[in-house]
Amino acid sequence: MSPIARTGVDDATRAVKSDRHAWLPPALLWLVTAMLTVAHQGAVLTLAFPVLSIAVGFWLYFASPVRYIGYVWWLWFLSPEVRRLADWSIGAYTPTSLIQVAPLAVTIISGLSLIRFYHLLAQRRGLPVLLLLAGLGYAFMIGVVSSGPLAALYDLANWVYPIFIGFHIMVHSRQYLEFRNTIINTFTWGMLLMGGYGLVQFCVMPPWDVLWMSNSQMNSLGDPVPFSVRVFSTMNSSGPFAFAMMGALAYMMATNSRIRWAAATLGFLSFSLSLVRSAWGGWVIAMLIQLVKSNNKVRIRIVATFVALPFVLLPVMTIGSIADRMQVRLQTIVNLSDDQSYAARNEFYTKFARIAFADVTGEGLGATGTSTKLSNDGGRLGQYGNFDSGVMNIPFVLGWPGTLLYVSGLIWLFTRAVSKSTHLSGDRFVSANVSIAVAVVGMLLFTNSVVGTSGLMLYGGIFSILAAESRERKFRREGSVIQGRS
Repeated sequence: MSPIARTGVDDATRAVKSDRHAWLPPALLWLVTAMLTVAHQGAVLTLAFPVLSIAVGFWLYFASPVRYIGYVWWLWFLSPEVRRLADWSIGAYTPTSLIQVAPLAVTIISGLSLIRFYHLLAQRRGLPVLLLLAGLGYAFMIGVVSSGPLAALYDLANWVYPIFIGFHIMVHSRQYLEFRNTIINTFTWGMLLMGGYGLVQFCVMPPWDVLWMSNSQMNSLGDPVPFSVRVFSTMNSSGPFAFAMMGALAYMMATNSRIRWAAATLGFLSFSLSLVRSAWGGWVIAMLIQLVKSNNKVRIRIVATFVALPFVLLPVMTIGSIADRMQVRLQTIVNLSDDQSYAARNEFYTKFARIAFADVTGEGLGATGTSTKLSNDGGRLGQYGNFDSGVMNIPFVLGWPGTLLYVSGLIWLFTRAVSKSTHLSGDRFVSANVSIAVAVVGMLLFTNSVVGTSGLMLYGGIFSILAAESRERKFRREGSVIQGRS
């Protein structure tokens, strides 16, 4: 065995020993959650879930940095459903629930890596992170004045946690192989669970989901009755769910798991029923990029996927009122002149572009999205609560100074990751991350995809590529030193 391979095996062995009992705290969290749900203790669950989640998050961050990443993703996948179950147990919808804080707070824990490994920020690989944070810091100060400290702080958390997670992965580049396996397995099992539940939601429409749809002001989700809902599965809405499924379907090309075909089938059906065309387009882009960058085995998988696509979609195209909406969605992709959504977005770009780009200082963090609920007394979305363009959102919120800093850092990271990926063509996980990153950046035309779960996939993917390259470079250097001494 070569010195490089032996070093990798030693690292993997140490990681396995340290992670031997790391599964227990998360398992206990989900067990307690299930017990409180079955016992209809929604009020207790609303308080206990965030407290226990954060405690487990801190423990995993220090005890098992790799399993911590998987745990973060599971919280984003399942916490919205826990919140709905808690509301249903109470018998009333709560506009703002503490359960919503859990995934955000646990993900923010990864920001400790910036403090613990601050010296990396002075290196070349850390400078783009400084640019990103400087841009957000500027927008935060503006947002505190214009939207209030609470709204600005909540919005800041949504912008920074994808960056924190990415940096956390990069500083643990020696454990890249473990990160790769954990992320792929999490998305595989997550797609199996969320895809399966998405079909149940579409066919049965559980009462806790009905309660959520009836009170959350999300008319775009369809009607809260069977066969008439745009599937959002265990997540808050169809958009984040579709983005998660897009990423999971891309990662399926990098796994040899026995359940991958079952997971992909269930996930793709629910993905289709979400009716999120931007995510559909992102998935097509991701597949085409992997078709170019991957080996012949992956290319065969991709071709087989597209061949099987009509047979998978045929039943969906003929079921319930959602079938008519899906057919209209597919037709508008070809004939944009009949697409009201496309016409509305065009009108929005025409009218709002002057406002977004003429606002030199910017409106600051807290001016758009769900954070606007915290800047008014009613807990309702503000004027720009629904903002369908990342291209407009970034300059409108960050202003010219913040946009220059943030976009410069993002472009630096993105181009570096794509460049480094050319030397890692044999790593299917790297190819999948490149395809996801390109797709997420492309979706900025339709939504602010650099925040939330799509932002996690973007920065997690970019920094995973950089971690892979860093690990390979370190092992190559160490191997040269060992060979020189022998």
